[in-house]
Order: sequence, then structure tokens, then C-alpha cells
Amino acid sequence: MRGYFAIGVEGISKPMNLGNLLRSAHAFGASFFFTIAPTFQAREVALSDTSAAAKHLPLYTYATVEELTLPRGCALVGVELTEDAVELPSFRHPSAAAYVLGPERGSLSPALMERCGFIVQIPTKFCVNLGVAGAIVMYDRMITRGRHADRPVNPRATADSEPAHVRGAQIVRSRFTKGS
Repeated sequence: MRGYFAIGVEGISKPMNLGNLLRSAHAFGASFFFTIAPTFQAREVALSDTSAAAKHLPLYTYATVEELTLPRGCALVGVELTEDAVELPSFRHPSAAAYVLGPERGSLSPALMERCGFIVQIPTKFCVNLGVAGAIVMYDRMITRGRHADRPVNPRATADSEPAHVRGAQIVRSRFTKGS
């Protein structure tokens, strides 16, 4: 899969949720993880992060929204229930994206929502657990951006094999034009 993604949280207070999300980020192949204004005890995170993701995944902590820095070209995507949010099944994930979720009993701050290039929502009847929401977003990204075989029409049929990678012709770029 081309591109990369990161996932983070703002104002998280429950270490078990953070550990769960870290473990899922590690499993789905996130490039890094970040927290903004967290209020948790780091020792407690390890109780639910059984993959020890923090040893394998860069973890950045920012005290404020203003301190948040992302790589150039990385789109910030907020995951929030708002009236104008794009429903996740209709969202085209950017090649380079950092997804951010709000606190367990709250929403993304107005300052962070202002920084987001996109706001998406999971079409559910009510809010789901933070760790579950993050896993759903990462799974949706993997399914829509990855190279997977089409699902068969009949549930008892086997899936076709993964499509072969097709290479284009060589592209030669030059900083100089002919005749210079």
C-alpha cells in the first residue's frame, strides 16, 4: 500500500483505551502515534498494550494543539460526530493522513477541528468506544487503500486472488530542458 498514516488522540484520560488504540495502530501498520494534552499514567497503558507498541512505533506527545506538527503533505483527519462530517464509507482516504480522535467523554476541541483538513464520522446510532472507533477507521483505510481481491457475490464462494501489481513505463525527469 502506498502512503502512510498515523493515529492520535486529544485529551485522552483512560490508559486502557490508549493501550488498546496503540496496539491496534501497531497491528494495522501505523507509521507513528501521537497524543495531544493527555491525562493518563503511562505505566497503566502497558496493561492493555500487550504488543508493546510503544517499543515499535514512534510516539509523540504534544501539550497543546498548537504544538502539533505533522510531516509536510500529511492531511489531518478528525474523527467526530458532527452534522457536516463525511461518513466514513464515503470518504476517500488521503495517501498521507493523520487521524485524530477526541476524548472519551467529549469532542475534539474547536482549535483542533479548525486544523483538520477533513472531518469524518462512523455512521453509528451513538458513539462507540475510542479504541473501537480508531480500529474501524484504520480497517476502513486498509480495505479501501490496500490491494485486496474483490469480494465474491456468493458468501460461500472463495475470493479471487489478489490483483497483480501493474508497473507503468519508466518516467525520466530532468531539471534541465533541451537546448539549455
